[in-house]
Amino acid sequence: QVQLVQSGGGSEQAGGSLRLACAVSSEYIASGVCMGWIRQVPEEGREKVGFIHSRGTATYTDSVKGRFTVSHDTAKNTLYLEMNSLRPEDTGMYYCVADLWRNPSLCTISLVDPIKFRFWGQGTQVTVSS
Repeated sequence: QVQLVQSGGGSEQAGGSLRLACAVSSEYIASGVCMGWIRQVPEEGREKVGFIHSRGTATYTDSVKGRFTVSHDTAKNTLYLEMNSLRPEDTGMYYCVADLWRNPSLCTISLVDPIKFRFWGQGTQVTVSS
């Protein structure tokens, strides 16, 4: 129902910028899709980064507010994560996630539960050096 293909990422020095992209293929986007980014850090587990509904605005975890931007280009059916002022603690494997979600008000950083997303991208490594 939803296919996700990630691109971008790589290595950058602290203070630099990177952009991740996630092509979202779904005939249900018009009905409502909650999508976002999750990062996995060894020994620290999984952390929600930012989420956006196909009909809503983005919300973020506190550690990335003001530095990261989640956006969705409806014409290109692509989800983006623009990362600025990178820090070494931003290092991790980044996954885009999505699922069919009619209610935009429930697609917020405080309410979403990663384990409830059925569709995941393949993951992209981001490494930030000091």
